[in-house]
Amino acid sequence: MKVKIKKWHAVATWRWDMPEDEVCGICRVQFDGTCPTCKFPGDDCTLLIGKCGHSFHMHCLLTWIQQESSKGLCPMCRQKFEWKQATDKDQQAT
Repeated sequence: MKVKIKKWHAVATWRWDMPEDEVCGICRVQFDGTCPTCKFPGDDCTLLIGKCGHSFHMHCLLTWIQQESSKGLCPMCRQKFEWKQATDKDQQAT
Protein backbone atom coordinates (compact mmCIF):
# COMPACT_ATOMS: atom_id res chain seq x y z
CA MET A 1 0.00 0.00 0.00
CA LYS A 2 1.36 3.41 -0.99
CA VAL A 3 0.37 6.64 0.67
CA LYS A 4 0.66 9.93 -1.18
CA ILE A 5 0.71 13.18 0.78
CA LYS A 6 -1.17 15.86 -1.11
CA LYS A 7 -0.69 18.77 1.30
CA TRP A 8 1.47 19.38 4.31
CA HIS A 9 1.24 22.38 6.59
CA ALA A 10 4.23 22.33 8.90
CA VAL A 11 4.02 24.18 12.20
CA ALA A 12 6.97 25.06 14.38
CA THR A 13 7.26 26.61 17.81
CA TRP A 14 10.22 28.10 19.65
CA ARG A 15 11.06 29.59 22.99
CA TRP A 16 14.04 31.17 24.68
CA ASP A 17 16.04 28.97 27.03
CA MET A 18 14.78 30.87 30.08
CA PRO A 19 12.44 30.01 32.97
CA GLU A 20 8.82 30.36 31.83
CA ASP A 21 7.96 32.92 34.51
CA GLU A 22 10.89 35.17 33.53
CA VAL A 23 9.86 38.59 32.22
CA CYS A 24 11.73 41.61 30.89
CA GLY A 25 12.66 43.84 33.81
CA ILE A 26 11.67 46.96 31.85
CA CYS A 27 8.43 46.21 29.96
CA ARG A 28 7.34 43.25 32.17
CA VAL A 29 6.42 41.12 29.11
CA GLN A 30 7.49 37.46 28.99
CA PHE A 31 10.48 36.78 26.77
CA ASP A 32 8.52 34.56 24.38
CA GLY A 33 6.27 37.56 23.74
CA THR A 34 7.26 40.79 22.05
CA CYS A 35 8.57 43.99 23.53
CA PRO A 36 6.52 47.16 22.92
CA THR A 37 8.76 48.03 19.92
CA CYS A 38 8.42 44.72 18.03
CA LYS A 39 5.53 43.26 16.10
CA PHE A 40 6.72 39.64 16.07
CA PRO A 41 8.76 37.64 18.60
CA GLY A 42 11.99 36.00 17.54
CA ASP A 43 15.43 36.93 16.32
CA ASP A 44 14.53 40.59 15.77
CA CYS A 45 13.75 40.89 19.48
CA THR A 46 16.71 39.14 21.04
CA LEU A 47 17.47 38.88 24.74
CA LEU A 48 20.34 40.72 26.35
CA ILE A 49 21.73 39.28 29.56
CA GLY A 50 23.99 41.28 31.83
CA LYS A 51 26.83 39.98 33.98
CA CYS A 52 24.57 40.82 36.92
CA GLY A 53 22.18 38.11 35.67
CA HIS A 54 19.28 40.35 34.68
CA SER A 55 17.70 39.85 31.25
CA PHE A 56 15.92 42.31 28.98
CA HIS A 57 14.48 42.59 25.49
CA MET A 58 17.12 44.21 23.29
CA HIS A 59 14.91 47.17 22.34
CA CYS A 60 13.85 47.81 25.93
CA LEU A 61 17.44 47.89 27.18
CA LEU A 62 18.72 50.02 24.29
CA THR A 63 15.97 52.57 24.96
CA TRP A 64 16.87 52.52 28.67
CA ILE A 65 20.62 52.92 28.07
CA GLN A 66 20.05 55.87 25.70
CA GLN A 67 18.34 57.84 28.47
CA GLU A 68 20.76 60.18 30.21
CA SER A 69 19.26 59.29 33.60
CA SER A 70 20.20 55.59 33.19
CA LYS A 71 23.92 56.40 33.46
CA GLY A 72 24.65 52.99 31.87
CA LEU A 73 23.32 51.14 34.92
CA CYS A 74 21.20 48.00 35.06
CA PRO A 75 17.55 49.04 35.59
CA MET A 76 17.09 46.28 38.17
CA CYS A 77 20.15 46.37 40.44
CA ARG A 78 21.79 49.68 39.43
CA GLN A 79 25.19 48.07 38.84
CA LYS A 80 27.12 49.14 35.75
CA PHE A 81 25.49 47.14 32.94
CA GLU A 82 27.97 44.91 31.16
CA TRP A 83 26.95 42.33 28.56
CA LYS A 84 27.36 38.71 29.51
CA GLN A 85 29.51 37.02 26.88
CA ALA A 86 28.08 33.92 25.19
CA THR A 87 29.46 30.68 26.59
CA ASP A 88 30.39 27.62 24.55
CA LYS A 89 27.08 26.04 25.61
CA ASP A 90 25.16 29.10 24.34
CA GLN A 91 26.94 29.02 20.98
CA GLN A 92 26.31 25.28 20.52
CA ALA A 93 22.58 25.86 20.96
CA THR A 94 22.45 28.14 17.91
